[in-house]
Amino acid sequence: MKPVIFGLSGETLTAQERAFFLEAQPAGYIVFQRNIADRAQLRTLTDDLRSLHGRDDLLIMIDQEGGRVARMRPPVWPAFPPGAVFDRLYDIAPSSAIAAARANARSIALTLAEAGITVDALPLLDVRQEGASDIMGDRTLGAEPMRVAALGRAVIDGLADGGVVGIVKHMPGHGRALVDSHLALPVVDADAATLAIDLEPFQTLRHAPMGMTAHVVYTAWDADRPASLSPTVIGTIIRQQIGFDGLLMSDDLDMKALNGSIADLAAGVVAAGCDLALNCWGRMDDMVGIADRLPDMTQVARDRLDRAMASVTRGTDQPPLEQLLATRDTLLGLVTA
Repeated sequence: MKPVIFGLSGETLTAQERAFFLEAQPAGYIVFQRNIADRAQLRTLTDDLRSLHGRDDLLIMIDQEGGRVARMRPPVWPAFPPGAVFDRLYDIAPSSAIAAARANARSIALTLAEAGITVDALPLLDVRQEGASDIMGDRTLGAEPMRVAALGRAVIDGLADGGVVGIVKHMPGHGRALVDSHLALPVVDADAATLAIDLEPFQTLRHAPMGMTAHVVYTAWDADRPASLSPTVIGTIIRQQIGFDGLLMSDDLDMKALNGSIADLAAGVVAAGCDLALNCWGRMDDMVGIADRLPDMTQVARDRLDRAMASVTRGTDQPPLEQLLATRDTLLGLVTA
């Protein structure tokens, strides 16, 4: 098995993709809006991937946060709110905000599980900072670490209730970045004492099953390399100081924050300590190059993957989706009541 998550080119597997994926044996896949038409098509696609590998617990992930980051959209699927709405409710009713966040995450999980998706890139544990890039903005759960951790735990638990594995992101914290890492490389010059604030939610939720790194340079820790490519940030900060021992993947290698060939970047993030490289765009030349460069997945990484995928068991007594959405909306209504 190769330590990589690959994207797909379209709504069905091409013959070339099928042959390549069978040979390369990636650890998992990520789906985007380009891969999605309707319920039946998406379920057929994810079933096809599982059948190809003979793995019922295959890692098939999506970015389904809610708000502006949603790949499964109305009218086929419900619209889900961004993280900031739960932050606003927390101002007046913390326990209600936690309950609403959990009900919302469980609702997301039910829609994903029905589609055969097993992992969601949620929750964001980035602590929002005044004046930072709006790339985090209303996606975040707040500006106070304890609140972010409390709501983040509710999201992880809600996803697990619905049978989906959550990913805490973007480790060790994207909240201070002044530029969007999709477009350029952010450099954070805060000192280590200040950055300790950003670590708090990740430390509180250090037992989360999966995590994702940030393509951000933190000069206090490694002035030369972004976290995804830094053995110091991954080994000393994420693994030791935060204490995270779950499955760690990079953010998307195609983001403009990173320079170099995709194959070199994939090898670099794995060499730095990521368990998996994330390559989203389904370009065959890039995927072949990555597969050629990467070693086989280590046993430690395989064990982390197996633990993460076994961390949720979807029960048969799920409440109806409509009931969960109604519960969420009633609680969120307290903000305007």
